[in-house]
Amino acid sequence: MDRFVQRLKRPTLKVPEGDSSHQENLEASPKAKKRRVEEVKDSDDDDDDDSSCTGTCDDAVDYTSPRTSEPGERPEDTKDFESDDDQPRGPIHQIALESSLPVISNKEAIDEYEAMRASQIAESSQKSGKAKGDASSRIESCQWVRGKSSIYVDAFNLALDTVLEDEAHLFNEKEKEVFEQWSALSYEAQYLYVRLFLRKTASWHRIQRLGYYNDISDVDVAVASLMELRDLPEGEPVDACRQNLSSESQDWSLGATFTFADESHSHIKTIEEAASLLSLDELKALAKEAKVQGKNKPDLLKAFCRASTRQIGLMALGLRRSSTNGSTDSDTGHSRDPSPEKQDSNRNSHFLAKILEITGPLIRLSEPVFKLFERVHLVFYRSTEWTEKSLTTIILAKISRRNFPEYLVCRSSNIFASRKHLLEFEHSIRQEFEVDKVLEFNGPPGEEGFEKVVRIFKAISARWRELLRDEQHREDNVYEYGEGGYLRRFNAAHAYTRIAHKTTHVLGRLHRYKEEHELLVELLSQRLFHPGRRGSWYQRKALLEERYMWEADPQLVSHNPDVRKKHWQRIAAATCETALEDRDCHLVYHYDLQKRLIKLERRLKIPRRLQHDFDHVKLRHPEEHTVEGVQLVREDADVKTTAGRGPSTKTVWLDELGERGEDGAPMHVSVEEMCLSYYRKQGWKGYHSEGGILRTLFAYLFFDVLFVYIPNVFQTAFQTCPLDLHTDSFYPTRASEINHRLVEIANGKAEAILREVHQRERDRRTCVVGLNWDFDIDDLAELVDCFDGSALAAICKVMAQDYKSRGGGVPDLVLWRRTEAPGNREGGSKGEVMFSEVKSANDKLSDTQRLWIHVLTGARIRVALCNAAAKEIRTIG
Repeated sequence: MDRFVQRLKRPTLKVPEGDSSHQENLEASPKAKKRRVEEVKDSDDDDDDDSSCTGTCDDAVDYTSPRTSEPGERPEDTKDFESDDDQPRGPIHQIALESSLPVISNKEAIDEYEAMRASQIAESSQKSGKAKGDASSRIESCQWVRGKSSIYVDAFNLALDTVLEDEAHLFNEKEKEVFEQWSALSYEAQYLYVRLFLRKTASWHRIQRLGYYNDISDVDVAVASLMELRDLPEGEPVDACRQNLSSESQDWSLGATFTFADESHSHIKTIEEAASLLSLDELKALAKEAKVQGKNKPDLLKAFCRASTRQIGLMALGLRRSSTNGSTDSDTGHSRDPSPEKQDSNRNSHFLAKILEITGPLIRLSEPVFKLFERVHLVFYRSTEWTEKSLTTIILAKISRRNFPEYLVCRSSNIFASRKHLLEFEHSIRQEFEVDKVLEFNGPPGEEGFEKVVRIFKAISARWRELLRDEQHREDNVYEYGEGGYLRRFNAAHAYTRIAHKTTHVLGRLHRYKEEHELLVELLSQRLFHPGRRGSWYQRKALLEERYMWEADPQLVSHNPDVRKKHWQRIAAATCETALEDRDCHLVYHYDLQKRLIKLERRLKIPRRLQHDFDHVKLRHPEEHTVEGVQLVREDADVKTTAGRGPSTKTVWLDELGERGEDGAPMHVSVEEMCLSYYRKQGWKGYHSEGGILRTLFAYLFFDVLFVYIPNVFQTAFQTCPLDLHTDSFYPTRASEINHRLVEIANGKAEAILREVHQRERDRRTCVVGLNWDFDIDDLAELVDCFDGSALAAICKVMAQDYKSRGGGVPDLVLWRRTEAPGNREGGSKGEVMFSEVKSANDKLSDTQRLWIHVLTGARIRVALCNAAAKEIRTIG
C-alpha cells in the first residue's frame, strides 16, 4: 500500500460495565439506579457532527444537513472555502469490520489472551518433551513463553495466513517469497516489526529507545535480523498487471534483494532528514555550534538547513577563505585548501556524523515491504483505514465469553477478482486521497487546487465511465441475492464516483455551472455507486436549474431572459418531482425538495388545483420550554486543565425536583437530569439517552433484518452487525425486507416484535449493534405503544437509510406518557411521545440536531427545545 493509507489514532475505549453488550460508537452502558425509569447517558456528544465521515463517505462539505443557506446551495455560492487545520487529518472512526465486532476492554483482554497463550505453549512444550523438569529450565521456559505470546504478532499472522489461504492469487512470486522469509523470522524480530508497523509510516526510530524488553530479550539481534539483506527470485521488472494502469499507479517495487528494515548510515544522506530526527534540546546544541538561531524547533531546522545551503552555494561560486595575512594562495604553488566540493562535503559529513552520533543507530521499516504488508491488510480488513485496535479485535472477540447472533458466515474470496483489480483499486483510492489532500487537508485550496482536482477527474473520467458500464452489466447478468451491493465498495469506480462528486463541488466554486450540471446528470444516471448521495445531487441540480442554467447554457431557448428563466424553472420543478419519486433519495432530503417544488410552482403560476400539497408532512416549529434551576459553579472554574485546555462546558445543577441523596439534600446533577426531573413532575416518563434508545429500538425491531443472509457481509462468526450497516448499500440491498418490516411497525405490531426478540435473546444477552439490554423491556414496550405507528416507522426508515450518519443529533430526552388505559385502543397510539433537546446558556443547535428535529416534526412527533435558566448561581468548593 502507499502513503495514502490513513493510519488512525488509537481510540480511547469506553467499556460497558458488568455484562452489558456492545454499544454502537463505544456507548457506555447505563448505571443501575433505584428508579424504575432510570437515566441512561449516551457517550455521543450531541453537539458533535455526525460520524458519517469515513473512508468512503468522508466529505469536507456535507450537503445533507439542514442549514441556514438554501438547500443545494454550497458554501462556494456565499463565501470562500475555509479549513480549520492546515495539517492532513484522517477521520477518526472505526472500519467496517471493527465496528461490527463487540467492544472489549483491550488491556484486560490482552492480558487474558497472553496468559492463555503462555499456558497453551507451556503445556505444548511439556507434552513434546522440550521442557526440562529442573527449576532453571522452567524459569528459562517461562521467559521464552513470555516472548511467544503476543496478541499483536498473532493478529498480524492471522491476517497474513487468512489472505494467503483464500486470496494468494493477488500476489506474485516475489511477494510470496517475502512472506516465506517473514515466516522464517524469529518471534522477537516479528514482534519488533509488528510494533513498528503500528507506528508512523516511513519514520526513523532510535534503536536505544525502542524498549519492548518484556518481549524482546536482545533488541540488537532482532534489529540485525530485520536489516539482513535477503535474496528474491528473478521476475518481471515491471508487473504485467500494472501495464494498463497509469504510470503512477504504484511507485514501489521489489528488486533482486530486500530487507525488512533500513539502517540509518546508508539511507540518511541529507542534513534536512537527519536534523529532523533531533529533539529540541539536541537541535539547540547543534545550532549553537553552527551559529544559527531560532525561536522553536521548526525555525531552528529552517535556519540550520538554510545556513548549510547558503555556505555551499558560496563555495560553489569559487569564493574561498583568505589566509590570515590577507594574501591568497600562490597560483604556481599547490593549494593547501581543499576544493569547494570537498569542503562542502566535509562540512555536510561533519554535521551528518554529528547528528547520527547524537541519535545513535536508527531503524526504519523498508518501504516496499511495508507497503506490501499494507496491501495484505487492505485485503484482510476490506478497508484502507485500520488501527492497532483493528489488529487485535478479531482475536479478542474470539476469546470473549459472549453470545453472538446466529447467521451464515461467508468470507468471500472474490472481493478482488484478480491482481489487476486490486492494483486498480489501490490506484483509485490513491487518486481519491490526492483530491482529499487538496480539498480537506491543506487549508483553502485556491483556484490552483481546484484546477488540480478537475485535472485528476479528467484523467480518470474515461475509465470511470467504462467501469460504470461493466458494473451495470454484472448487476444485470451476474449478481444474485444482492451480493453486488457490498462488493461494489471494492471496485475502483466507487472511489472514482466519489472523485466525481467532489469535482461537482469544485466546478461550482469555479462557476463552471454548465459542466457541473452535466456531471450531476451523469452521476444521477447511475444507481450503483453512492446511492446515499442521490438526494444531495438532486438538491444541487435543482438549484443550478433554478438560478444559474438560464445564463450558463449557451443553447438559448429564447433571447428573452424571463423566458429562459421560466424554462429552467420548469426543469428544476421536474427534477424535484423525480427526486421525491426516487426510491434511493433518502427521507431526510424530502423536506427541502418539497419546499423548493412548492416555491417553483408558485413562481410558474401553476393553477392551485395542479400544485403539489405537502401539508400532511408540513414541519412544525419545536415547542419552547423553560426550566429554572440552581446552577452550581466551582470556585476554580476558570482554571485551565493540565493539558492546557479550558474546563469542560458541562454545567452542574441542583436537582430540587428529583430524588434526594443519602443526606436528604438535593443531588448535584447535569442540566439534562434536572430537566428530566422537571418533566417527571409533569407526568412524563423518560430517559436521557440521546441516540441510545433509538438504536436499541432499531436493534429490537430489525433484529431479523440485520442478520438475514446477504453474501459477503458476514466475514466472521463474531459480528454484531453486517459489514454494510454503516454504508449506503444496507438499505437498497434489503429494501424488500426493510419495507415489509416498516409496514408491520406502521400497523402497530412494534410491541409484539419487541417482546418476541426480547424473549428469544434476553437470556443469552446476544451482542447486537446498538442494543442495550439494560433498558427495561416494559418501558420500551410502553414507549413504542405510545408512538403512532407511522411515526415510528418513519424514524426507523431514516436510520435504515443511513445508520451511521443518523446516530448523532437525536434530542437529549425521550419522553412519553399514556393518555388512555391499556387495551382500549382501536387505532392510533395509546399515548404521546415527545423529544426534548436541552440547551443551557449560549448553546446552539448543530446541523445534525436540526436534521433530527425536521425528521421528528415531519412525522408529527412533538419536539421541544428546553432552555435551562439559572434562577440562582451558587459557588461550591
